[in-house]
Amino acid sequence: MLLVGRARTGDRNAFAELVIRRQVWMRNLMRRCCGDAVLADDLAQQVFLTAWRTIPQLQRPSRFAAWLKRIAVNVWLQHARKNDPLKAANEYELTTQPSRDATSIGLDLDRSLAALSEKERLCIVLSYHERMTHAEISEFTGLPVGTVKSHIRRGTQRLQQLLSAYLDSAPVEEPNDN
Repeated sequence: MLLVGRARTGDRNAFAELVIRRQVWMRNLMRRCCGDAVLADDLAQQVFLTAWRTIPQLQRPSRFAAWLKRIAVNVWLQHARKNDPLKAANEYELTTQPSRDATSIGLDLDRSLAALSEKERLCIVLSYHERMTHAEISEFTGLPVGTVKSHIRRGTQRLQQLLSAYLDSAPVEEPNDN
């Protein structure tokens, strides 16, 4: 909280340290949302630039992580709105059977996430990766709770279908359903 407080007063070094501490998490969140490592880096940079410009407005330093996550979701949604939201929807098909070795699991998941619509992918990532409840996702995205639940249900079903080779060895964990 000390670093956040210092960053709020314009301390560039304090903010740089916050970026160092959060950059891996942010890049992973953005990569899960967009499925493209290069774009994820660009979006993460946008998030941090927005955070730097608006950090003086942060009222409670203890809420920095949630505040930063909200900025990340907004940056992703703005990016998705600028692009044709239907261009990639269900266009991508996983044509090869997923590999079972540990190093390819992440790649298979990323490829499968890319097969989802942008809103399904966002809801899935926020639910499973960020452990957010349906109500929190609804608040962050502006989508009704019922729509969030539908996106998570359809996205999970699609992921189960695409990653069926893994289902024999490990059960799918249910998302937060508060």
